[in-house]
Amino acid sequence: MARNDKLSTSTLARGAITGMAVAQAGIVHLGYLARKHAGEEDSKARQAGREAELGRILFSALNRLKGTALKASQLLSMETGLLPEGVRLQLARSFHQATPLNRALVHRVFRQEFSRDADQLFQYFDPQAFAAASLGQVHHAQLHGGEPVVVKLQYPGIASSIGVDMRMIRSLLQGVRLSTDLLPDSDIVERLMADIEYKLAEEVDYTHEAEQLRWFGEHALLPGIVVPQPIASHSTRHVLTMQAVDGLHLDAWLVTNPSQQARDRAGQLLFDWFLHSTFVWRRLHADPHPGNFLFLPDGQIGVVDFGCTKRLSPDFTAALAKAWCALLQHQPDGDCEALRQHYVDLAMISPSLSLAEFERELMPALASLQAWQIAPFRTARFDFATRSPYPAFEATPQRAIARYMTGFRDEIPYFERTYLGISHMLKSLRARVSTDNRWVGAGT
Repeated sequence: MARNDKLSTSTLARGAITGMAVAQAGIVHLGYLARKHAGEEDSKARQAGREAELGRILFSALNRLKGTALKASQLLSMETGLLPEGVRLQLARSFHQATPLNRALVHRVFRQEFSRDADQLFQYFDPQAFAAASLGQVHHAQLHGGEPVVVKLQYPGIASSIGVDMRMIRSLLQGVRLSTDLLPDSDIVERLMADIEYKLAEEVDYTHEAEQLRWFGEHALLPGIVVPQPIASHSTRHVLTMQAVDGLHLDAWLVTNPSQQARDRAGQLLFDWFLHSTFVWRRLHADPHPGNFLFLPDGQIGVVDFGCTKRLSPDFTAALAKAWCALLQHQPDGDCEALRQHYVDLAMISPSLSLAEFERELMPALASLQAWQIAPFRTARFDFATRSPYPAFEATPQRAIARYMTGFRDEIPYFERTYLGISHMLKSLRARVSTDNRWVGAGT
Protein backbone atom coordinates (compact mmCIF):
# COMPACT_ATOMS: atom_id res chain seq x y z
CA MET A 1 0.00 0.00 0.00
CA ALA A 2 1.40 3.39 -0.93
CA ARG A 3 2.60 5.67 1.84
CA ASN A 4 1.23 9.17 2.26
CA ASP A 5 3.86 11.85 2.87
CA LYS A 6 1.73 14.83 1.95
CA LEU A 7 -2.01 14.51 2.21
CA SER A 8 -3.00 17.88 0.80
CA THR A 9 -2.04 19.66 -2.37
CA SER A 10 -2.04 23.41 -2.87
CA THR A 11 -5.30 25.35 -2.91
CA LEU A 12 -4.67 26.14 -6.57
CA ALA A 13 -4.25 22.47 -7.45
CA ARG A 14 -7.34 21.51 -5.45
CA GLY A 15 -9.30 24.22 -7.23
CA ALA A 16 -8.15 22.84 -10.58
CA ILE A 17 -9.40 19.38 -9.60
CA THR A 18 -12.79 20.86 -8.71
CA GLY A 19 -13.02 22.96 -11.87
CA MET A 20 -12.21 19.99 -14.09
CA ALA A 21 -14.92 17.89 -12.43
CA VAL A 22 -17.54 20.63 -12.84
CA ALA A 23 -16.61 20.93 -16.53
CA GLN A 24 -16.88 17.16 -17.01
CA ALA A 25 -20.32 17.14 -15.36
CA GLY A 26 -21.35 19.91 -17.74
CA ILE A 27 -20.29 17.84 -20.75
CA VAL A 28 -22.42 14.93 -19.51
CA HIS A 29 -25.39 17.30 -19.19
CA LEU A 30 -24.87 18.74 -22.67
CA GLY A 31 -25.00 15.23 -24.10
CA TYR A 32 -28.27 14.63 -22.26
CA LEU A 33 -29.75 17.90 -23.58
CA ALA A 34 -28.67 17.11 -27.14
CA ARG A 35 -30.42 13.74 -27.03
CA LYS A 36 -33.48 15.34 -25.44
CA HIS A 37 -33.74 18.01 -28.16
CA ALA A 38 -33.34 15.28 -30.77
CA GLY A 39 -36.43 13.61 -29.34
CA GLU A 40 -34.62 10.66 -27.78
CA GLU A 41 -36.18 9.34 -24.58
CA ASP A 42 -34.03 9.04 -21.46
CA SER A 43 -34.43 5.27 -20.97
CA LYS A 44 -33.80 3.60 -17.62
CA ALA A 45 -30.50 2.23 -18.86
CA ARG A 46 -29.42 5.61 -20.22
CA GLN A 47 -30.47 7.37 -17.01
CA ALA A 48 -28.55 4.83 -14.92
CA GLY A 49 -25.49 5.34 -17.11
CA ARG A 50 -25.73 9.12 -16.75
CA GLU A 51 -26.04 8.85 -12.96
CA ALA A 52 -23.06 6.49 -12.79
CA GLU A 53 -20.95 8.81 -14.95
CA LEU A 54 -21.79 11.81 -12.76
CA GLY A 55 -20.96 9.69 -9.71
CA ARG A 56 -17.61 8.66 -11.20
CA ILE A 57 -16.74 12.30 -11.90
CA LEU A 58 -17.67 13.35 -8.36
CA PHE A 59 -15.87 10.42 -6.72
CA SER A 60 -12.73 10.90 -8.81
CA ALA A 61 -12.45 14.51 -7.70
CA LEU A 62 -13.12 13.78 -4.02
CA ASN A 63 -10.70 10.86 -4.06
CA ARG A 64 -7.94 13.09 -5.44
CA LEU A 65 -8.65 15.72 -2.77
CA LYS A 66 -8.33 13.02 -0.05
CA GLY A 67 -8.75 13.77 3.68
CA THR A 68 -11.99 15.46 4.70
CA ALA A 69 -13.19 15.41 1.08
CA LEU A 70 -12.96 11.62 1.06
CA LYS A 71 -14.77 11.44 4.41
CA ALA A 72 -17.51 13.71 3.04
CA SER A 73 -17.80 11.33 0.08
CA GLN A 74 -18.46 8.48 2.52
CA LEU A 75 -21.14 10.49 4.33
CA LEU A 76 -22.82 11.57 1.10
CA SER A 77 -22.89 7.97 -0.14
CA MET A 78 -25.10 7.05 2.82
CA GLU A 79 -27.74 9.70 2.04
CA THR A 80 -29.96 7.15 0.34
CA GLY A 81 -33.03 9.35 0.03
CA LEU A 82 -31.29 12.40 -1.39
CA LEU A 83 -28.82 11.31 -4.06
CA PRO A 84 -29.58 9.36 -7.24
CA GLU A 85 -28.63 5.71 -6.80
CA GLY A 86 -25.97 5.74 -9.50
CA VAL A 87 -24.21 8.71 -7.91
CA ARG A 88 -24.47 7.23 -4.41
CA LEU A 89 -23.00 3.87 -5.41
CA GLN A 90 -19.98 5.53 -7.00
CA LEU A 91 -19.36 7.63 -3.87
CA ALA A 92 -19.53 4.47 -1.74
CA ARG A 93 -16.20 3.43 -3.30
CA SER A 94 -14.59 5.93 -0.90
CA PHE A 95 -14.90 3.38 1.92
CA HIS A 96 -12.12 1.37 0.29
CA GLN A 97 -9.65 4.23 -0.20
CA ALA A 98 -7.09 4.76 2.58
CA THR A 99 -3.41 5.66 2.48
CA PRO A 100 -1.38 5.30 5.71
CA LEU A 101 1.27 7.72 6.94
CA ASN A 102 4.92 6.77 6.69
CA ARG A 103 6.85 6.14 9.92
CA ALA A 104 8.60 9.51 9.94
CA LEU A 105 5.26 11.35 9.98
CA VAL A 106 3.91 9.01 12.67
CA HIS A 107 6.76 9.98 14.98
CA ARG A 108 6.39 13.65 14.03
CA VAL A 109 2.77 13.55 15.24
CA PHE A 110 3.88 12.31 18.68
CA ARG A 111 6.58 14.96 18.93
CA GLN A 112 4.05 17.67 18.08
CA GLU A 113 1.36 16.40 20.46
CA PHE A 114 3.40 15.15 23.44
CA SER A 115 6.95 16.48 22.89
CA ARG A 116 7.98 12.85 23.24
CA ASP A 117 8.53 9.90 20.95
CA ALA A 118 6.04 7.04 20.83
CA ASP A 119 8.54 4.61 22.36
CA GLN A 120 8.89 6.93 25.36
CA LEU A 121 5.15 7.30 25.81
CA PHE A 122 4.39 3.59 25.47
CA GLN A 123 6.08 0.39 26.58
CA TYR A 124 5.44 -0.83 23.03
CA PHE A 125 4.16 0.97 19.95
CA ASP A 126 3.75 -0.64 16.54
CA PRO A 127 4.64 2.00 13.91
CA GLN A 128 2.80 -0.04 11.29
CA ALA A 129 -0.89 0.94 11.28
CA PHE A 130 -3.31 -2.00 11.34
CA ALA A 131 -6.20 0.14 10.07
CA ALA A 132 -6.31 3.31 7.97
CA ALA A 133 -9.28 5.51 7.12
CA SER A 134 -9.95 8.88 5.51
CA LEU A 135 -9.11 11.02 8.57
CA GLY A 136 -6.61 8.92 10.50
CA GLN A 137 -5.10 5.52 11.22
CA VAL A 138 -4.90 3.10 14.15
CA HIS A 139 -1.92 1.39 15.80
CA HIS A 140 -1.45 -1.34 18.38
CA ALA A 141 0.40 -0.27 21.54
CA GLN A 142 0.96 -1.17 25.17
CA LEU A 143 1.04 1.11 28.19
CA HIS A 144 3.99 0.95 30.58
CA GLY A 145 1.83 -1.05 32.97
CA GLY A 146 1.32 -3.69 30.28
CA GLU A 147 -2.29 -2.85 29.32
CA PRO A 148 -2.93 -3.33 25.58
CA VAL A 149 -4.36 -0.25 23.88
CA VAL A 150 -5.06 1.08 20.42
CA VAL A 151 -3.88 4.52 19.32
CA LYS A 152 -5.69 6.56 16.68
CA LEU A 153 -3.57 9.19 14.93
CA GLN A 154 -5.08 11.99 12.88
CA TYR A 155 -3.44 12.82 9.58
CA PRO A 156 -1.57 16.17 9.71
CA GLY A 157 -3.43 19.11 8.20
CA ILE A 158 -6.84 17.40 8.21
CA ALA A 159 -8.60 19.87 10.53
CA SER A 160 -7.36 22.95 8.67
CA SER A 161 -8.57 21.61 5.30
CA ILE A 162 -12.26 21.25 6.21
CA GLY A 163 -13.43 24.73 5.20
CA VAL A 164 -11.59 24.75 1.86
CA ASP A 165 -12.63 21.20 1.01
CA MET A 166 -16.29 21.79 1.82
CA ARG A 167 -16.40 24.88 -0.39
CA MET A 168 -15.00 22.79 -3.22
CA ILE A 169 -17.49 19.98 -2.60
CA ARG A 170 -20.33 22.50 -2.71
CA SER A 171 -19.06 23.64 -6.11
CA LEU A 172 -18.89 20.03 -7.28
CA LEU A 173 -22.43 19.29 -6.13
CA GLN A 174 -23.73 22.46 -7.73
CA GLY A 175 -22.15 21.36 -11.00
CA VAL A 176 -23.75 17.93 -10.68
CA ARG A 177 -27.09 19.49 -9.72
CA LEU A 178 -27.09 21.53 -12.93
CA SER A 179 -26.57 18.27 -14.81
CA THR A 180 -29.57 16.38 -13.44
CA ASP A 181 -33.08 17.05 -12.18
CA LEU A 182 -32.89 14.18 -9.68
CA LEU A 183 -31.18 16.07 -6.85
CA PRO A 184 -33.35 17.79 -4.22
CA ASP A 185 -33.76 21.53 -3.82
CA SER A 186 -30.52 23.46 -3.36
CA ASP A 187 -31.60 24.53 0.15
CA ILE A 188 -31.82 20.87 1.21
CA VAL A 189 -28.42 20.11 -0.30
CA GLU A 190 -26.93 23.12 1.51
CA ARG A 191 -28.43 22.04 4.84
CA LEU A 192 -26.92 18.61 4.34
CA MET A 193 -23.52 20.07 3.48
CA ALA A 194 -23.58 22.43 6.46
CA ASP A 195 -24.37 19.50 8.73
CA ILE A 196 -21.57 17.39 7.24
CA GLU A 197 -19.14 20.28 7.73
CA TYR A 198 -20.20 20.66 11.37
CA LYS A 199 -19.84 16.92 12.00
CA LEU A 200 -16.44 16.80 10.33
CA ALA A 201 -15.25 19.54 12.68
CA GLU A 202 -16.45 17.39 15.59
CA GLU A 203 -14.90 14.24 14.19
CA VAL A 204 -11.41 15.73 13.84
CA ASP A 205 -11.50 16.77 17.52
CA TYR A 206 -10.52 13.58 19.32
CA THR A 207 -11.38 15.12 22.70
CA HIS A 208 -14.99 15.07 21.47
CA GLU A 209 -14.73 11.39 20.58
CA ALA A 210 -13.23 10.65 24.01
CA GLU A 211 -16.25 12.36 25.61
CA GLN A 212 -18.60 10.24 23.53
CA LEU A 213 -16.77 7.04 24.51
CA ARG A 214 -17.18 7.97 28.17
CA TRP A 215 -20.86 8.90 27.72
CA PHE A 216 -21.81 5.71 25.88
CA GLY A 217 -19.76 3.64 28.31
CA GLU A 218 -21.68 5.11 31.23
CA HIS A 219 -25.20 5.64 29.88
CA ALA A 220 -25.80 3.54 26.77
CA LEU A 221 -24.79 -0.02 27.45
CA LEU A 222 -26.79 -3.20 27.16
CA PRO A 223 -25.44 -6.50 28.55
CA GLY A 224 -23.19 -7.81 25.80
CA ILE A 225 -22.14 -4.43 24.34
CA VAL A 226 -18.56 -3.30 25.03
CA VAL A 227 -17.41 0.31 24.54
CA PRO A 228 -13.64 0.87 25.01
CA GLN A 229 -12.74 3.73 27.31
CA PRO A 230 -10.22 6.48 26.48
CA ILE A 231 -6.86 6.86 28.22
CA ALA A 232 -6.78 10.60 28.98
CA SER A 233 -3.06 10.74 29.78
CA HIS A 234 -2.20 9.51 26.30
CA SER A 235 -4.79 11.47 24.30
CA THR A 236 -5.01 14.93 22.72
CA ARG A 237 -7.12 16.63 20.05
CA HIS A 238 -5.22 14.69 17.38
CA VAL A 239 -4.26 11.46 19.17
CA LEU A 240 -6.76 9.15 20.89
CA THR A 241 -5.59 6.22 23.00
CA MET A 242 -8.24 3.78 24.20
CA GLN A 243 -8.63 0.31 25.63
CA ALA A 244 -8.07 -2.49 23.15
CA VAL A 245 -11.05 -4.66 22.20
CA ASP A 246 -9.96 -8.09 20.98
CA GLY A 247 -12.54 -9.24 18.44
CA LEU A 248 -13.18 -9.99 14.79
CA HIS A 249 -14.82 -7.76 12.22
CA LEU A 250 -18.09 -9.08 10.78
CA ASP A 251 -16.65 -10.65 7.62
CA ALA A 252 -13.84 -12.37 9.54
CA TRP A 253 -16.28 -13.61 12.19
CA LEU A 254 -18.60 -15.08 9.56
CA VAL A 255 -15.65 -16.99 8.07
CA THR A 256 -15.45 -18.92 11.38
CA ASN A 257 -18.88 -20.37 10.49
CA PRO A 258 -20.79 -19.35 13.63
CA SER A 259 -23.93 -21.29 14.44
CA GLN A 260 -27.38 -19.93 13.65
CA GLN A 261 -27.88 -19.46 17.39
CA ALA A 262 -24.72 -17.34 17.63
CA ARG A 263 -25.77 -15.24 14.61
CA ASP A 264 -29.26 -14.76 16.05
CA ARG A 265 -27.80 -13.70 19.40
CA ALA A 266 -25.45 -11.20 17.76
CA GLY A 267 -28.25 -9.84 15.58
CA GLN A 268 -30.57 -9.44 18.55
CA LEU A 269 -27.89 -7.54 20.43
CA LEU A 270 -27.32 -5.14 17.53
CA PHE A 271 -31.05 -4.61 16.94
CA ASP A 272 -31.78 -3.99 20.63
CA TRP A 273 -28.86 -1.58 20.93
CA PHE A 274 -30.16 0.35 17.91
CA LEU A 275 -33.71 0.61 19.31
CA HIS A 276 -32.49 1.66 22.76
CA SER A 277 -30.10 4.19 21.20
CA THR A 278 -33.05 5.70 19.32
CA PHE A 279 -35.89 5.63 21.83
CA VAL A 280 -34.30 5.35 25.29
CA TRP A 281 -30.91 7.05 25.26
CA ARG A 282 -31.78 9.20 22.22
CA ARG A 283 -28.17 9.26 21.05
CA LEU A 284 -26.87 7.38 18.01
CA HIS A 285 -23.52 5.94 17.09
CA ALA A 286 -24.07 7.28 13.58
CA ASP A 287 -21.22 5.57 11.72
CA PRO A 288 -22.56 1.99 11.53
CA HIS A 289 -19.87 0.66 9.20
CA PRO A 290 -19.19 -3.08 9.81
CA GLY A 291 -15.57 -2.19 10.56
CA ASN A 292 -16.74 -0.39 13.70
CA PHE A 293 -18.17 -3.54 15.30
CA LEU A 294 -16.01 -6.32 16.77
CA PHE A 295 -17.36 -9.78 17.55
CA LEU A 296 -15.74 -11.16 20.70
CA PRO A 297 -15.14 -14.86 21.50
CA ASP A 298 -17.55 -14.73 24.47
CA GLY A 299 -20.47 -13.48 22.33
CA GLN A 300 -20.15 -9.82 23.24
CA ILE A 301 -19.88 -7.10 20.59
CA GLY A 302 -17.40 -4.25 20.86
CA VAL A 303 -18.35 -0.91 19.31
CA VAL A 304 -15.61 1.50 18.25
CA ASP A 305 -15.19 4.82 16.41
CA PHE A 306 -17.48 7.29 18.16
CA GLY A 307 -16.34 10.30 16.15
CA CYS A 308 -19.80 10.66 14.59
CA THR A 309 -22.68 10.56 17.06
CA LYS A 310 -26.03 12.33 17.09
CA ARG A 311 -28.40 13.38 19.85
CA LEU A 312 -32.09 12.88 19.07
CA SER A 313 -34.75 15.20 20.47
CA PRO A 314 -37.81 13.75 22.24
CA ASP A 315 -40.00 15.46 19.61
CA PHE A 316 -38.17 13.69 16.80
CA THR A 317 -38.31 10.20 18.29
CA ALA A 318 -42.00 10.66 19.14
CA ALA A 319 -42.83 11.84 15.60
CA LEU A 320 -40.78 9.00 14.10
CA ALA A 321 -42.54 6.35 16.17
CA LYS A 322 -45.96 7.79 15.29
CA ALA A 323 -45.12 7.89 11.57
CA TRP A 324 -43.95 4.27 11.48
CA CYS A 325 -46.90 3.07 13.56
CA ALA A 326 -49.23 4.89 11.16
CA LEU A 327 -47.52 3.17 8.21
CA LEU A 328 -47.99 -0.22 9.87
CA GLN A 329 -51.69 0.49 10.42
CA HIS A 330 -52.29 2.12 7.02
CA GLN A 331 -54.56 0.34 4.55
CA PRO A 332 -53.96 0.71 0.78
CA ASP A 333 -57.22 2.58 0.25
CA GLY A 334 -57.25 4.22 3.66
CA ASP A 335 -57.08 7.85 4.70
CA CYS A 336 -53.57 9.34 4.44
CA GLU A 337 -54.20 12.45 6.54
CA ALA A 338 -52.52 11.04 9.66
CA LEU A 339 -49.48 10.06 7.62
CA ARG A 340 -49.36 13.47 5.94
CA GLN A 341 -49.38 15.17 9.34
CA HIS A 342 -46.57 12.95 10.64
CA TYR A 343 -44.44 13.89 7.62
CA VAL A 344 -45.18 17.54 8.41
CA ASP A 345 -44.12 16.94 12.03
CA LEU A 346 -40.85 15.46 10.74
CA ALA A 347 -40.39 18.64 8.63
CA MET A 348 -40.15 16.52 5.47
CA ILE A 349 -43.01 18.21 3.63
CA SER A 350 -44.58 21.64 3.73
CA PRO A 351 -47.78 22.03 5.80
CA SER A 352 -49.27 23.62 2.68
CA LEU A 353 -49.00 20.37 0.68
CA SER A 354 -52.58 19.27 0.18
CA LEU A 355 -53.80 15.81 1.13
CA ALA A 356 -54.81 15.18 -2.49
CA GLU A 357 -51.31 15.99 -3.77
CA PHE A 358 -49.71 13.97 -0.98
CA GLU A 359 -51.80 10.92 -1.92
CA ARG A 360 -51.45 11.36 -5.68
CA GLU A 361 -47.78 12.35 -6.03
CA LEU A 362 -45.78 11.50 -2.94
CA MET A 363 -47.28 8.30 -1.53
CA PRO A 364 -46.67 6.29 -4.73
CA ALA A 365 -43.11 7.65 -4.92
CA LEU A 366 -42.41 6.66 -1.31
CA ALA A 367 -44.22 3.30 -1.34
CA SER A 368 -41.15 1.08 -1.80
CA LEU A 369 -39.15 3.00 0.80
CA GLN A 370 -41.98 2.90 3.33
CA ALA A 371 -42.43 -0.84 2.85
CA TRP A 372 -38.69 -1.39 3.37
CA GLN A 373 -38.60 0.75 6.51
CA ILE A 374 -41.37 -1.05 8.38
CA ALA A 375 -40.93 -4.62 7.09
CA PRO A 376 -39.10 -5.91 10.22
CA PHE A 377 -41.92 -4.62 12.46
CA ARG A 378 -44.79 -6.35 10.66
CA THR A 379 -44.14 -9.57 12.58
CA ALA A 380 -42.94 -10.22 16.11
CA ARG A 381 -39.88 -12.04 14.76
CA PHE A 382 -38.11 -11.18 11.52
CA ASP A 383 -35.64 -13.20 9.48
CA PHE A 384 -33.15 -10.65 8.12
CA ALA A 385 -31.90 -13.21 5.59
CA THR A 386 -35.12 -12.35 3.70
CA ARG A 387 -34.56 -8.59 3.97
CA SER A 388 -35.02 -6.99 0.55
CA PRO A 389 -32.35 -4.59 -0.74
CA TYR A 390 -32.79 -0.91 -0.05
CA PRO A 391 -35.04 0.37 -2.85
CA ALA A 392 -33.37 2.07 -5.79
CA PHE A 393 -35.53 4.95 -7.02
CA GLU A 394 -36.26 5.32 -10.70
CA ALA A 395 -36.43 8.76 -12.29
CA THR A 396 -40.16 9.43 -11.81
CA PRO A 397 -40.36 8.77 -8.04
CA GLN A 398 -36.96 10.45 -7.54
CA ARG A 399 -38.29 13.61 -9.20
CA ALA A 400 -41.44 13.54 -7.05
CA ILE A 401 -39.36 13.17 -3.89
CA ALA A 402 -37.03 15.98 -4.98
CA ARG A 403 -40.03 18.21 -5.72
CA TYR A 404 -42.28 17.61 -2.73
CA MET A 405 -39.96 16.68 0.13
CA THR A 406 -38.79 20.18 0.90
CA GLY A 407 -36.85 19.63 4.12
CA PHE A 408 -36.02 17.33 7.00
CA ARG A 409 -35.31 17.34 10.71
CA ASP A 410 -31.57 17.42 11.23
CA GLU A 411 -31.74 14.04 12.97
CA ILE A 412 -33.15 12.24 9.92
CA PRO A 413 -29.94 11.67 7.90
CA TYR A 414 -28.23 10.21 10.98
CA PHE A 415 -31.14 7.98 11.88
CA GLU A 416 -31.56 6.68 8.32
CA ARG A 417 -27.81 6.10 7.98
CA THR A 418 -27.76 4.14 11.25
CA TYR A 419 -30.87 2.09 10.44
CA LEU A 420 -29.52 1.23 6.99
CA GLY A 421 -26.12 0.24 8.38
CA ILE A 422 -27.59 -1.95 11.11
CA SER A 423 -29.97 -3.55 8.58
CA HIS A 424 -27.06 -4.42 6.28
CA MET A 425 -25.20 -6.09 9.14
CA LEU A 426 -28.26 -8.06 10.23
CA LYS A 427 -28.77 -9.27 6.66
CA SER A 428 -25.11 -10.33 6.46
CA LEU A 429 -25.59 -12.21 9.74
CA ARG A 430 -28.78 -13.82 8.38
CA ALA A 431 -30.07 -13.22 11.88
CA ARG A 432 -33.56 -14.08 13.12
CA VAL A 433 -34.48 -11.28 15.48
CA SER A 434 -37.36 -10.52 17.84
CA THR A 435 -38.54 -7.10 16.67
CA ASP A 436 -41.47 -6.79 19.07
CA ASN A 437 -41.02 -3.60 21.11
CA ARG A 438 -42.93 -0.90 22.93
CA TRP A 439 -42.21 1.94 20.47
CA VAL A 440 -42.98 0.73 16.93
CA GLY A 441 -45.72 -1.74 16.04
CA ALA A 442 -49.13 -2.06 14.43
CA GLY A 443 -50.82 -2.05 17.82
CA THR A 444 -48.61 0.61 19.42
